[in-house]
Amino acid sequence: MDAPRRRATVTVPIGHVLLGGDHPVVVQSMTNTDTADVAATVEQVATLARAGSEIVRITVNNRAAAAAVAEIRDRLLDQGLDVPLVGDFHFNGHQLLREFPRAAEALAKYRINPGNVGVGERHDANFVTMVEVAREHDRPVRIGVNWGSLDQALLTELMDDNARASEPRSAHAVMIEAMLQSALRSAELAESVGLGRDRIVLSVKVSQVPDLWDVYRQLAARCDYPLHVGLTEAGMGIKGAVASTAGLVPLLAEGIGDTIRVSLTPDPGAPREREVEIAQEILQAVGLRRFAPSVTACPGCGRTTSTLFQEMARDIQAYLKARMPEWRETYPGVEGLKVAVMGCVVNGPGESKHADIGISLPGTGESPRAPVYRDGVFVGTLQGAEIVPEFNRMLDAYVVERYGGGRRAADERIELPTGG
Repeated sequence: MDAPRRRATVTVPIGHVLLGGDHPVVVQSMTNTDTADVAATVEQVATLARAGSEIVRITVNNRAAAAAVAEIRDRLLDQGLDVPLVGDFHFNGHQLLREFPRAAEALAKYRINPGNVGVGERHDANFVTMVEVAREHDRPVRIGVNWGSLDQALLTELMDDNARASEPRSAHAVMIEAMLQSALRSAELAESVGLGRDRIVLSVKVSQVPDLWDVYRQLAARCDYPLHVGLTEAGMGIKGAVASTAGLVPLLAEGIGDTIRVSLTPDPGAPREREVEIAQEILQAVGLRRFAPSVTACPGCGRTTSTLFQEMARDIQAYLKARMPEWRETYPGVEGLKVAVMGCVVNGPGESKHADIGISLPGTGESPRAPVYRDGVFVGTLQGAEIVPEFNRMLDAYVVERYGGGRRAADERIELPTGG
């Protein structure tokens, strides 16, 4: 998809990751461990990073958490994981960043919520303290406004102004404007005390999809900072995945957003990295990034041999997922591979021809003979109990041939099944 150029003309480095400009939209996530528990936090950050999270945020809410940050970073580096860590600060960040300079140095970015850095005169003073630490350590900040913790003094100011207006707006519209003003005024204050424009990222988080569209479209029209986009609370399971997709896709399609997070509430015991997988699927579905081969599989109907087709689709997709860690390192570009796994003769052959490599079953009640197409050309028919293993061998051969720098399948001692 040819998305419009994103509004951010400024590029902000987050460790070795670059946000903004023409750089790819970045996936990030956040731990839910007690940061003071170094072992648990390192394990979860490593899991998220290996799943594809390019930035990981950790809570830094007290002295014990701040004291653990440097060791967490060092243990990750010992594992060969140079994933940028973002410190999530609320209420006391101005104190922790000053008291724990090793944490300030170990973090790649600081998240500051202008709604809870302090009230009255302390608001600006505390905010400036955090910005000064960022400037001293040459670290960027994300000014992260959240409608659940909006700066009440600013909201009151705008509500009073609205009440005096000849044509007052709705309270909801004023709240959206307060979020925008909080982000933009805070960015202006950060720049006024010496933080460069290339060290500022903005976000304005809400929990309802239409509000997300509204506030980010307005923010993108009023600034050129890189934007972090996502619902502040997407919810659990299917609801969370659907809400995040509905919220992010229109904005991404309009070129709005430089980094995203799917703030999914995990089911008890569910893997934390699921939010990373959903974020990757969203970016891949709209054509902005490629993380893994795309698999086209039909939903099944009365024409399909239901259990055999479903098992075949499941097993082939699982095989691709298992092979990707090795393939990604060995065969650059393999993320763009397109595979079709179809269930009957109606669309099966056509979808298989459109894919790089595809297979389809004939349908219910017929012998399981599955034609295979490579690059639109029929290359053979698989049958019997070994359909899936044989097709997986053909996948291996195709990846070697297409992405292996000219090496042929024979070089890897992979033989293609003969046509039938």
